[in-house]
Amino acid sequence: MTHTTTKTRRPVQTFALVVGVVFLLAGILGFIPGITTHYDQLTFGGHHSGALLLGVFNVSILHNLVHLVFGIAGLVLARGPGGSRGYLVIGGFIYLLVCVYGLVIDNHSAMNFLPVNGADDWLHFGLAVGMVALGVLGTVVERSREQRA
Repeated sequence: MTHTTTKTRRPVQTFALVVGVVFLLAGILGFIPGITTHYDQLTFGGHHSGALLLGVFNVSILHNLVHLVFGIAGLVLARGPGGSRGYLVIGGFIYLLVCVYGLVIDNHSAMNFLPVNGADDWLHFGLAVGMVALGVLGTVVERSREQRA
Protein backbone atom coordinates (compact mmCIF):
# COMPACT_ATOMS: atom_id res chain seq x y z
CA MET A 1 0.00 0.00 0.00
CA THR A 2 1.36 3.39 -0.90
CA HIS A 3 0.77 6.53 1.03
CA THR A 4 0.29 9.68 -0.97
CA THR A 5 -0.19 13.17 0.25
CA THR A 6 -1.52 16.09 -1.65
CA LYS A 7 -0.38 19.55 -0.86
CA THR A 8 -3.03 22.15 -1.38
CA ARG A 9 -1.84 25.50 -2.64
CA ARG A 10 -3.33 28.27 -0.56
CA PRO A 11 -4.81 31.35 -2.26
CA VAL A 12 -1.98 33.62 -1.08
CA GLN A 13 0.52 31.21 -2.66
CA THR A 14 -1.35 31.31 -5.97
CA PHE A 15 -1.40 35.11 -5.84
CA ALA A 16 2.36 35.26 -5.19
CA LEU A 17 3.01 32.76 -7.97
CA VAL A 18 0.97 34.77 -10.49
CA VAL A 19 2.61 38.05 -9.50
CA GLY A 20 6.03 36.41 -9.76
CA VAL A 21 5.26 35.12 -13.25
CA VAL A 22 4.07 38.59 -14.32
CA PHE A 23 7.33 40.13 -13.10
CA LEU A 24 9.33 37.46 -14.93
CA LEU A 25 7.42 38.19 -18.13
CA ALA A 26 7.97 41.93 -17.75
CA GLY A 27 11.68 41.34 -17.27
CA ILE A 28 11.94 39.08 -20.31
CA LEU A 29 9.78 41.29 -22.54
CA GLY A 30 11.98 44.26 -21.69
CA PHE A 31 14.78 42.54 -23.62
CA ILE A 32 12.73 41.81 -26.75
CA PRO A 33 13.00 44.34 -29.60
CA GLY A 34 9.60 45.34 -30.95
CA ILE A 35 7.85 44.68 -27.65
CA THR A 36 10.34 47.17 -26.25
CA THR A 37 10.35 50.15 -28.58
CA HIS A 38 13.50 52.20 -29.15
CA TYR A 39 15.42 49.06 -28.22
CA ASP A 40 18.56 50.59 -29.74
CA GLN A 41 18.43 53.17 -26.92
CA LEU A 42 18.45 50.53 -24.16
CA THR A 43 21.25 51.31 -21.70
CA PHE A 44 22.38 49.54 -18.54
CA GLY A 45 20.75 52.18 -16.36
CA GLY A 46 20.16 55.86 -15.98
CA HIS A 47 17.78 58.41 -17.38
CA HIS A 48 19.37 58.28 -20.85
CA SER A 49 17.73 54.93 -21.66
CA GLY A 50 15.07 55.69 -24.26
CA ALA A 51 13.76 52.12 -24.44
CA LEU A 52 10.05 51.74 -23.68
CA LEU A 53 8.38 48.46 -22.74
CA LEU A 54 5.15 48.26 -24.73
CA GLY A 55 6.00 51.74 -25.98
CA VAL A 56 5.01 53.22 -22.60
CA PHE A 57 7.18 52.16 -19.64
CA ASN A 58 10.79 53.38 -19.50
CA VAL A 59 13.19 50.44 -19.07
CA SER A 60 16.88 49.71 -18.96
CA ILE A 61 18.92 46.57 -18.49
CA LEU A 62 18.99 47.24 -14.74
CA HIS A 63 15.22 47.84 -14.64
CA ASN A 64 14.62 44.56 -16.50
CA LEU A 65 16.97 42.70 -14.16
CA VAL A 66 15.06 44.05 -11.15
CA HIS A 67 11.84 42.66 -12.66
CA LEU A 68 13.51 39.28 -13.22
CA VAL A 69 14.82 39.14 -9.64
CA PHE A 70 11.41 40.13 -8.26
CA GLY A 71 9.82 37.43 -10.41
CA ILE A 72 12.22 34.73 -9.24
CA ALA A 73 11.64 35.82 -5.63
CA GLY A 74 7.89 35.45 -6.17
CA LEU A 75 8.28 31.92 -7.54
CA VAL A 76 10.55 30.86 -4.68
CA LEU A 77 8.50 32.48 -1.93
CA ALA A 78 5.21 31.12 -3.35
CA ARG A 79 6.21 27.70 -2.01
CA GLY A 80 4.86 28.57 1.42
CA PRO A 81 2.03 30.75 2.72
CA GLY A 82 4.24 32.86 5.00
CA GLY A 83 6.74 33.58 2.25
CA SER A 84 3.92 34.37 -0.15
CA ARG A 85 2.34 36.84 2.25
CA GLY A 86 5.67 38.48 2.94
CA TYR A 87 6.49 38.70 -0.76
CA LEU A 88 3.18 40.36 -1.57
CA VAL A 89 2.93 42.74 1.38
CA ILE A 90 6.60 43.72 1.72
CA GLY A 91 6.99 43.77 -2.07
CA GLY A 92 3.95 46.02 -2.28
CA PHE A 93 5.49 48.45 0.19
CA ILE A 94 8.75 48.37 -1.77
CA TYR A 95 6.85 49.30 -4.92
CA LEU A 96 5.09 52.10 -3.03
CA LEU A 97 8.52 53.47 -2.10
CA VAL A 98 9.63 53.16 -5.73
CA CYS A 99 6.49 55.07 -6.78
CA VAL A 100 7.18 57.87 -4.30
CA TYR A 101 10.83 57.92 -5.37
CA GLY A 102 9.77 58.29 -9.01
CA LEU A 103 7.44 61.15 -8.11
CA VAL A 104 9.99 63.17 -6.16
CA ILE A 105 13.09 62.87 -8.36
CA ASP A 106 13.78 64.79 -11.50
CA ASN A 107 13.32 62.23 -14.29
CA HIS A 108 16.11 63.89 -16.26
CA SER A 109 18.70 63.68 -13.49
CA ALA A 110 21.25 61.06 -12.46
CA MET A 111 18.89 60.14 -9.58
CA ASN A 112 16.71 58.41 -12.16
CA PHE A 113 19.06 55.43 -12.32
CA LEU A 114 16.51 52.67 -13.07
CA PRO A 115 14.96 54.70 -15.10
CA VAL A 116 11.29 55.52 -14.46
CA ASN A 117 8.75 57.82 -16.09
CA GLY A 118 5.21 58.96 -15.25
CA ALA A 119 3.68 55.73 -16.60
CA ASP A 120 6.06 53.71 -14.42
CA ASP A 121 5.04 55.75 -11.38
CA TRP A 122 1.37 54.90 -11.92
CA LEU A 123 2.20 51.27 -12.60
CA HIS A 124 4.31 51.08 -9.43
CA PHE A 125 1.45 52.59 -7.44
CA GLY A 126 -0.98 50.03 -8.88
CA LEU A 127 1.45 47.21 -8.14
CA ALA A 128 1.86 48.43 -4.57
CA VAL A 129 -1.87 48.54 -3.91
CA GLY A 130 -2.51 45.28 -5.76
CA MET A 131 0.26 43.31 -4.08
CA VAL A 132 -0.67 44.43 -0.56
CA ALA A 133 -4.35 43.75 -1.29
CA LEU A 134 -3.56 40.25 -2.58
CA GLY A 135 -1.42 39.50 0.47
CA VAL A 136 -4.18 40.61 2.82
CA LEU A 137 -6.98 39.00 0.78
CA GLY A 138 -5.14 35.68 0.63
CA THR A 139 -4.81 35.71 4.40
CA VAL A 140 -8.48 36.62 4.92
CA VAL A 141 -9.63 33.84 2.57
CA GLU A 142 -7.44 31.30 4.34
CA ARG A 143 -8.67 32.29 7.79
CA SER A 144 -12.27 32.17 6.58
CA ARG A 145 -11.73 28.63 5.28
CA GLU A 146 -10.12 27.56 8.56
CA GLN A 147 -13.06 28.91 10.59
CA ARG A 148 -15.56 26.99 8.43
CA ALA A 149 -13.61 23.74 8.78
